[in-house]
Formats: sequence, C-alpha cells, structure tokens
Amino acid sequence: MARMGARALMILGTASHVGKSLLTAAIGRILADEGKRVAPFKAQNMSLNSAATPDGLEIGRAQALQAEACRVSARAEMNPILIKPSSDTGAQIVVLGRVWGQVSAADYHQRRVEELFPIVLDSYRKLAGEYDTILIEGAGSPAEINLKEHDIVNMRMAQAANAACLLVGDIDRGGVFASLLGTMELLEPSERSLVRGFVVNKFRGDPSLLRPGIAMIEDRISLRCAGVVPFLHDPGLDEEDGVALEDRRTVARTWRGLATQDGPDRPLRIGVVAFPHLANFTDFDALAMEPSVALAFVERAEDAASADLVILPGSKQTLDDLDWLRNRGFDRAIAELRGRRAGIIGICGGMQMLGRVIEDQAGAENNGEPRSALGLGLLPIATALHTSKVTRQVSGVLQMPGIFGGLMTERSFQGYEIHLGETIYQDRAHPLSEITRLGESASLRDGVISSDGFVFGTYVHGLFDNDRFRHAFLRVAREGCGLAAPGQTAFVTTERERRIDRLAGHVRSSLDMELIESWLRTSIPVAPP
Repeated sequence: MARMGARALMILGTASHVGKSLLTAAIGRILADEGKRVAPFKAQNMSLNSAATPDGLEIGRAQALQAEACRVSARAEMNPILIKPSSDTGAQIVVLGRVWGQVSAADYHQRRVEELFPIVLDSYRKLAGEYDTILIEGAGSPAEINLKEHDIVNMRMAQAANAACLLVGDIDRGGVFASLLGTMELLEPSERSLVRGFVVNKFRGDPSLLRPGIAMIEDRISLRCAGVVPFLHDPGLDEEDGVALEDRRTVARTWRGLATQDGPDRPLRIGVVAFPHLANFTDFDALAMEPSVALAFVERAEDAASADLVILPGSKQTLDDLDWLRNRGFDRAIAELRGRRAGIIGICGGMQMLGRVIEDQAGAENNGEPRSALGLGLLPIATALHTSKVTRQVSGVLQMPGIFGGLMTERSFQGYEIHLGETIYQDRAHPLSEITRLGESASLRDGVISSDGFVFGTYVHGLFDNDRFRHAFLRVAREGCGLAAPGQTAFVTTERERRIDRLAGHVRSSLDMELIESWLRTSIPVAPP
C-alpha cells in the first residue's frame, strides 16, 4: 500500500516574481543530488507559458523545469490547475492537463475554486504516495486578504499538507523587511506556525550592511533567516509568466547602438511581436542567447520594419491579437518586409495569423460566440479553431531542403504542440515539416512554407531549442540577409544541465540547507483530507 503522505516544504513569496520558481527548482536539484526522491507541486498556476508533459498534458512551464531539476518526468498532478488569462477579467482553466472551461475571474474565485480543490488534494495525494519530499510552490503572496477566503495555492494548501514553509522576499525590489513583516502580520496564528524561516533573495552589495537588518527582522517576526541568496545574473532557465517578460529584451535594451553597426559580422536583428496575449515566450530564449543575434520583443510597427527577421509568436487570444496587430500597423510593416524578402515566421497562433482566414465557429476564444477574421494572407492556409486542444511532445523533419534561399544542414528538430485549431491547406500549399507525436507511430504534416522559403509557420513550440537545428537556421537566416556566418554559437541544449547545476550550486552555497532539511525531519507527513 502506498504511503499516504510525504514530507513537504512550501516555498512562499512576499509577492509575485520574488524568485519562488527558480528557488524551488534549485532546492529540488539539491535534494535530488542527495539521493532523495523529490517532486514539485503547485496547486494553481496563472501563466501563459506552459509545457507539454510526455503523456500529452499541459502544465505550467515552471513545474516542468522543476521536475527536470528533480530528475523526474513532468506530469499533470504537479500542476493540477493552470489558469491562462484571456482578458483582464476572464481566463481559460486547464485541469489535470486538459481544458476544463472558460470562466470570469469573479466566478472562478467565488465558486469554481471550491469545486476544483478536491482535484488539487487528490493530485497531491498521488505525488505524496510516490515521493519522499514534495516541494510545494506558492503563488503571489499568501497575504492577499481580499482573495484569501478562496486561496487554495498558499496557506490552505500548506495546512492540508502540513508543510514546513519558507518565506522568500526579494530585496532587489526594495522594501524586503517591510514585505516580510507585513506578510507575517497578515497571516492567522495557525498559518504563522507553519512558517519556519525566511530567505532574502536577489541580494546585491556588501553583506555586512545587511546583517543588522537581518538580526532585527529575525527578532521582530521570531523566525530564523535561512539564507541570503545573491543576485544571479542570466540564469538562462525558463521563466513562468508574463511578469518575467517585463524584464526581457526590449528594442531600447537590445537594438540601441546597433543602428550604426553595419557590415557582414553585425548581429542578426530578430523582432518578436509582443502581442498583448503572447504565449510561450520562452520559445525564443535559445535564439536570444546566440552571440550572432540581437533579439527584441517589439510593440511598434516601425521597430519591426528595422528587423532582419520578424516572428509572430503564439497567442492565447489569436483573433484579439490579430486585431491589435492591424491596429498597430504591423500588417503594413510585415507586407513591406515581405516585399524586400525579409524572413517572416509564425509560431502556433502566429502561423494562423499569416494565413488567409481564421474561423472560430465554436467560439473557442470568445466564450462560445462565433467569430472569424481575415488573416494577413502570406501563407495559403485557413484555420478552424476548435474547443479541444492538441498537447503533444513531437519530433520533426523539414520537408523542404532550405529556407530563406539557403540549404539547411540540419533538418531535424524537437518541440511540443499546444494549440487549438486545425490547419486547412489551400492551393497546393507546401507543408513545412513532417512530425511524429510522442507515443504515436503515424507521422503528420505540420506548418506551411512559401514557395520561395522566406515565410513559414509551424505549430511546434521549442523549435529553436535544439542546438544543431538552431545553428543551421541562423546560418541560412544570416546568409539570406547578406551577413556572414556566425562567428560563435551557443550550445544551449548541452548547457541546460550545467545551468540547473549552476543555479543549485549558487543556492546551496547561500542557504542553510541543514536547517531547512531539519524542518522536514521534524515535520509529520499527513494526507490531505
């Protein structure tokens, strides 16, 4: 009979984006290196950045990274509820990896969350019966008093699992001591008793200047500091949500100074259109790490016009973002790029926008109300959106020998599908690739490419993660723009394990792991009711 409970450590934060996700991944790798069977868990996640599990289910990308750090396979129980915002007041709800419904924020928090909490508890039970330790990540702050009654991801989950809680504050944002004190003051006594210590994260500067404050706050909140984690520059690992996008490569940060650079060795300027509902922005992390690339997320059509290559990324609300694109004048800028044979790529929803028409007769993106729109007409396809979602890990091979007028020396790639919709090929359209979904033997055609190879689209996320494929892609992309072959290349795939180990080593040297693990040894594992 499986054990009914595992020892649980919960990583709480004083706010969103204080570093909970990466700290959870780091602690997971530390415990896994010690030989412990450890798994991540987040009851409820709000993010447009998701991943496909090996069995074709959808979870938050942060939990997929954490599972990788723990050296276990990602599974739906690790993130039983995924909220994908579709507007300021509405969202798609994914439960155990499948689309459950579209709800308003008020309806979800006031009613639906109670309906779904038993599924959360059952998911935790399953993991707790299989692993020695569960690392539970909280969301935002546990002290949001306006939402606390129906908050199932923070203290309610901590109490259900009898978790030892570690509270994380971000000193880089300022006000870390006030945040720690305020969070503890707003918790109920029974909740405060579960918090065993705190961490000051993202510290820059002289540690001696911080020590008096640490001593004072330890005395004020009656908790020990489990460590001060220095700021880690460029961890190079997946971020969870759109908050992280705010820190990413803007035109001002990335292309400033490039206007005067010319010649065959200059960086390839790649502009990713920053849709309001941009999804899976980590698709471009590997490209951004390449020394021969200057990648920026662009919000203005005039910035896209100065790019060598424009990418229309995935979108949670394809039709809304297509309207936004036209209202901003991107359609005209992209047409001008097409006229001078610059590269144009669409991924998932971006590919659908490059087609001739998008039909949403089932109202999959519009609360059941049918809707349709003309696309940009650069690819001979039509899209019919459906309420069911395709979620699969895939491998593929390009069906055309080249793109952008050059030959690809590597045509194999890997990635994953997460999309609503079926592509209908028109006028003898050329599929971009042939893909095979994990666990299936039959191959399928994917994507579409223009006859001259300068415009193409695909449903495959993570297309550029494979080092050999990405290097070949950059060679032909630069050649198509009259630029020299890359002088240096990044090996992101082979460096990923090193980056996780680097993160774990950085955190291990900063935290009192003996103290943290003592909490686990003295806690009593329970099964949630």
